[in-house]
Amino acid sequence: MQPTRTSPLDRGRSVLGPALSLVHTGAAPTRSALTAALGVTRATAGAVLGELEALRLVSVDASPVGGTRGRPSHRVGVHPDGPVVLAAQLHSDGYSLALASLGGALGPVRDEPLAAADIADPERALRQLARAGAELVRASGRRCVGVGLAAPSPVTEPDRRAVGSGVLDWASGTPLGALWDAAVAQAGLVDALATADGVAGVANDANLAALAEHRHGAGRDAGHLLYVTTGHRGIGGALVLDGRLYAGAGGLALEIGQLTVDPEGVACPCGRRGCFEAEAGPDALLRAAGLRADAPLHRLDGVFAAAAEGEPAARDAVRHVAERLGRGLAMVIDVLNPDRVVLGAFLSQVLRGAGELVSEVVADRSLWGKRASAVPIVPAALVRPELAGAAELGWAPVLADPERLRAVR
Repeated sequence: MQPTRTSPLDRGRSVLGPALSLVHTGAAPTRSALTAALGVTRATAGAVLGELEALRLVSVDASPVGGTRGRPSHRVGVHPDGPVVLAAQLHSDGYSLALASLGGALGPVRDEPLAAADIADPERALRQLARAGAELVRASGRRCVGVGLAAPSPVTEPDRRAVGSGVLDWASGTPLGALWDAAVAQAGLVDALATADGVAGVANDANLAALAEHRHGAGRDAGHLLYVTTGHRGIGGALVLDGRLYAGAGGLALEIGQLTVDPEGVACPCGRRGCFEAEAGPDALLRAAGLRADAPLHRLDGVFAAAAEGEPAARDAVRHVAERLGRGLAMVIDVLNPDRVVLGAFLSQVLRGAGELVSEVVADRSLWGKRASAVPIVPAALVRPELAGAAELGWAPVLADPERLRAVR
């Protein structure tokens, strides 16, 4: 009996997703690099790239560049006119939207407020967000193949419920995923989605920001990445292990805001004293600078600017928060033993203002910080990591199975 002959593409179908992921993260900028990373033959790599080109996901530059062993290779990149996903982020007072192509690039960001009555009603808030997203997609004329939402709340898995949010005044257990699915369907986005099988992506914003920083930002190549951030209120953490987000048994891992960093510290809304988020968040800097804790957050920039100019009270306020930040990081580092720590926007400003103090406190209080190879603590690199992470959520089904784009046009 004659053996069945298979084509290079047949042999390469199982690596279509990994190949696209390599291009998406910039890990395979040439065909030779892609061939080596996948461990396939040149013919199979060529067939895989041909299929991804046919799906308008990648482009291959015909002009050869230097390859291995003297062989010329070809540049591989994201297709300039390929599909996009809708990235959405919900805040305590509004929302943000952007279209995102492969490769982690966000288009222009649209930031819009929501009335207090709207944000208090999950269904109403999500419907407004989805309608605005549908308008953005239609205006672009691009093919939308996914949608992702970054929520300022812990989100359980697999039932996608918002629980225990200190930012959104919603009942714990709000069926966020089901409400978002319904809002996306009502807005007419579902017909445009080729990837999500009627389910719109939604996850915690800190988790998504960590994923984006790992793939496209300051966390690239980290094996065990700890991401710590704060928004309007609260401090959240996330962990990316070997390229995969660790969310725990029910999606609620790394809720580190209630770690006690100062037993005699300020009262926290949770009922305890000296919690990480109460001592090292934006409210703490405002208080330390002699401002009301509920002062407009744009006042934070003034405090950081004054500290940079050497104004004593502002400098002391930044150092106060930096010391508490170091305490909190030391505890989390001891538990998780990461090889890199990335800090979100506000905490990055604290790091820039008093980075030596943060490192000194971590070294003093952390068992691992005392070692010569102390974990690096670096600022985030992405401008809008939460939105970029929402885009990663939208792209996830395509990265898992690019050929599903053929199913719906």
